Amino acid sequence: MNPGNGPREQFALPRRQPRKPLGRDGADVPEQAGTRRRSDLPEQAGNGRPPGVPDVPDVPDHGRRSAPTEQPPRGRRPVGAPEQAPNGRRPGTPDEALNGRPPGTREQAGNGRRPGSPEQPLNGRRPAGNPEQSPNGRRPGTPDDSPNGRRPGTPEQSPNGRRPGTPDDSPNGRRPGTPEQSPNGRRPGNPEQARPPQAEPDAPDNATAARLLAEGRARMATSSPDAPEDEAPARRKDRRIGGRFDMTELTARAAVLPEQAKEWWDRSLRRRRTRLAKYTPKQLWWHRARLAGLGAAGLFVVLPVMLFFIGYLCFSVPTPDDAVNKQVATISFADGSQLAKVVPQEGNRIKVSIDQIPKHVQFAVLSAEDRSFFSNPGFDPIGIARAAVRQLTGGGGGGSTITQQYVKNSLVGDQHSLWRKYREMILAVKISQENTKADILADYLNAIYFGRGAYGIQAASQAYFGKNVWELSPSEGALLAGVIQSPSRWDPAVDPQHSVERWTFVADGMLRQGWMTPEQRAAARFPVTIPPRRISGGVPTDDRGLILSAIKDELESRGISEQEFSQEGLKITTTIDPVAQQQAVDAVHKGLDGQPPNLRSALVSIDPQTGSVLAYYGGDNGVGLDYARVRKQPGSTFKPFVLLADMLQPTPMGLGTQFKGEPLPGLRNADGASCQVCDIKQAMTISNNVIFHELAMRVGPQNVADAAKLAGITAPLNKVDAGIALGDKEVTPVDLASAYATIAAGGVYHPPHLVTKVTTSDDRVLYEAVNPPSQRFSAQVARNVIEAMLGVPTYDKLTLSGSRPVAAKTGTVQSYVENQNNDAWTAGFTPQVASVVWIGTDQNTPIKNAKGAPISGGTMPGTIWKTYMFDATKSQPAQSFGPYKAIGTPPAVTGPTDGFMAGGAPAAPAAPAPDAAVPPSDAPPPPEQNDERPSSSDNSDSGNRGGGGGSHKECGLLTCKTVQDEGQKAPSSSSGDSGEQAEAQPSPESDSGSTGTAIPSTSQPVRG
Repeated sequence: MNPGNGPREQFALPRRQPRKPLGRDGADVPEQAGTRRRSDLPEQAGNGRPPGVPDVPDVPDHGRRSAPTEQPPRGRRPVGAPEQAPNGRRPGTPDEALNGRPPGTREQAGNGRRPGSPEQPLNGRRPAGNPEQSPNGRRPGTPDDSPNGRRPGTPEQSPNGRRPGTPDDSPNGRRPGTPEQSPNGRRPGNPEQARPPQAEPDAPDNATAARLLAEGRARMATSSPDAPEDEAPARRKDRRIGGRFDMTELTARAAVLPEQAKEWWDRSLRRRRTRLAKYTPKQLWWHRARLAGLGAAGLFVVLPVMLFFIGYLCFSVPTPDDAVNKQVATISFADGSQLAKVVPQEGNRIKVSIDQIPKHVQFAVLSAEDRSFFSNPGFDPIGIARAAVRQLTGGGGGGSTITQQYVKNSLVGDQHSLWRKYREMILAVKISQENTKADILADYLNAIYFGRGAYGIQAASQAYFGKNVWELSPSEGALLAGVIQSPSRWDPAVDPQHSVERWTFVADGMLRQGWMTPEQRAAARFPVTIPPRRISGGVPTDDRGLILSAIKDELESRGISEQEFSQEGLKITTTIDPVAQQQAVDAVHKGLDGQPPNLRSALVSIDPQTGSVLAYYGGDNGVGLDYARVRKQPGSTFKPFVLLADMLQPTPMGLGTQFKGEPLPGLRNADGASCQVCDIKQAMTISNNVIFHELAMRVGPQNVADAAKLAGITAPLNKVDAGIALGDKEVTPVDLASAYATIAAGGVYHPPHLVTKVTTSDDRVLYEAVNPPSQRFSAQVARNVIEAMLGVPTYDKLTLSGSRPVAAKTGTVQSYVENQNNDAWTAGFTPQVASVVWIGTDQNTPIKNAKGAPISGGTMPGTIWKTYMFDATKSQPAQSFGPYKAIGTPPAVTGPTDGFMAGGAPAAPAAPAPDAAVPPSDAPPPPEQNDERPSSSDNSDSGNRGGGGGSHKECGLLTCKTVQDEGQKAPSSSSGDSGEQAEAQPSPESDSGSTGTAIPSTSQPVRG
């Protein structure tokens, strides 16, 4: 061979075979034609080897040429071989062009053929007799090799490596009759082509191939030959997912993540301390100032802007109908069933256009609520900042514009929080961009609540002035604008003084803004409104409507206004037991069935252990007078508080202390209630007035009033005297039931309540009842009072089934008409239920049954009380009041009997006690008494009650208010009593708070 620059045909070196890829089982994969390899020889063809050198397959030992001796690494020439250039050619050989052609050869076309030569077939063979070129674009015999590594002049081979016309080779690529070659494609015995020995799998230079082979064999070993073919993709997917999400590795990384974070933080702190340690004081000051500036910019600029855009994208704009949907209140019984649903009627919401609302009315609303309405972007930044400061310092909200108020009333609610202000601001901006100011003001005035059941400015104009909105004067518009902020507070019918102050504020604002001239302001006068009218407005018209009214008053005392009730879509859960409520209604209806239609009744039942109102009946007219909250004189039902006052004294007398019970001048007993000498328990059983009057004198009238308030009476008990023992101070049925419940609970007071939980339409909890009990007096004191009351149910035939322990007291208030009564009471309790029943009339006239007989505490109210208590307790286990331990002198007889037969005469008196009350010697003889006690009535007490009319005091569970009586005609006040008058007793003081239209007392009748 010539190592010089001669033609390439002179070289006859064996060609290196192309590297054959290994299959999955380790077998060789046939090589495709056209593989290009790099060569160390000069003048290489497209495959990187000189023409005529056969391809040599690669071995997995970094591409070294197979030889009996170890060959140098790829890219290095063997020892003794001529040095080659970096391009693979030996020095001295001519450079080839970049297209692989030898110098001096003509340029070929892009398809590999010389210009002008005919196109060759795609199979790469030259047809017989056709001088077409091979696919490599060269004629046979040209110096350049074809891309498939054939030497010039050799016949073209097919893609399988055989020359045309040769018989088919065997699958290993050998021609028939040729000796078998080794798997590396070289014939055995060829020292240069022999494959070197297989290296060990763990050898460093063969580690990659060994690893790949091992992984392939492992995958083949783990694959089941019996698995269906369609499961193979699933297994491959599982392997991919398992390799990508290794839960063990993820768990391990998560476990060390806190430690890594801590290390990162520690490194950051160390670097920061090191950096700060190198600062001078001036540099340190500038560093801190820069940090403070960046923090302030982020807090007051970046964060608000970011929150604004987030809210702008997330919050939707409300519609005017959203306000209507939010104003549906749902009231539920204690078990979750619906008691009532209050839906504002369409008549209370009359929409008008902005053109129908006078300008001075619009300006009045703007003066009261938002004087910068036409200039602000929908929110007031200063107002929001002020509200934020108040929230952070524990104060209330405020600072809303009209647009924000519209959003609040229609969508976000009235929650006093920064979150509500944030939503208001975002939605106010969106509404201001999508609607005109006139449209926003019109929607606001048509959706806002003005009180008196009126929604919108037109309904409010009708409710306050009885005229249309376009007929309102500037003064009237200022009044309506003033009540928007709090209709329950600024209504002239509720608080005239503050209503005038609010009206003045609005009118002065109109003057300062230029919306009213000084002349108009000077001429403006506070307008006169019409009286409020009761509007059903979705309120139930039966007994449940009165429950709803009581709930509203209780919520008002808890800080939830009528405006919130009407606009927040509240969901209210009450303490009312639906079964007990129906039993109370049925008992009253049964007791009044067939009786005169002028009779009215009330029934209140309370759980002594919690203070929860179990049943509440104030009448059948849901929008009428609630008799359960009207103050009336309680009569003898107040006597237990006289005994309670005695038990609270440092030296109580006790139930066994005896008194003379004969009538005194100016003070008499009811028929059958007198006795020569009785102890306190016996006097309680027969309701002896003389003995309890004397006991109140000894204990002190003010101490009696204090004891009643201690038990739970909330009515004002002012200017008391000994007459308080006979019930001359007015209380409500709710008050009396609560005080009796305290005695039943062993002296533990639980505030009576109707509401347990209040939530808004967006499930915000506005109120949840938390009524902590308080021990007002000891259980022993309460048990002594109970002991004195145990004989009353037996004496008045009010016992319950199954010998259930029960304590009670009846009371009757005598009328100004002789031998007639105005009010009748029965109050009593078991350890589980305390109930009070009242019977009376609207005008405080005498109460009679269908036969014309006077009604007393033991008759009609006693029957209703017994019917209800029997039904309410029949499903409850009987409980005792606990053991009795006497305080002071013990009574002669304990338990439910006192030696008096029901309806019979008192037993023979015992010897008088030394401290018994003795009438004065100059007193006139006592009036003749009827020793037989009528079984149909219990005139155990009577009192003075003038005829009613005009207004009356209506009280809630915690507060009272004056209510105008409707359709009541005052009876004649010229009425007297018998000659048996309490001459030394002044007429009782009335605590009802009635106006001057009520009929005054004319005389002081005797009390039973």
